[in-house]
Amino acid sequence: MGGASREGGKAKPLKAAKKEKKELDEDELAYKEKQRADAAAKKALLDATKGKKGPLNTGQQGIKKSGKK
Repeated sequence: MGGASREGGKAKPLKAAKKEKKELDEDELAYKEKQRADAAAKKALLDATKGKKGPLNTGQQGIKKSGKK
């Protein structure tokens, strides 16, 4: 129901304003490095298990019962 023009509304900015970079201290750098290492380890694990059949958490479910009685 609205019109095609935006005369009445607020004008949309052409570009988003640039965010100023803040200096990272040692704790933040260590945290980011840990996140990168965790992501790389997870990717390596997924690549290693690719193509194999079966669940990754074998042995943790216990005995599975069928629905038959």
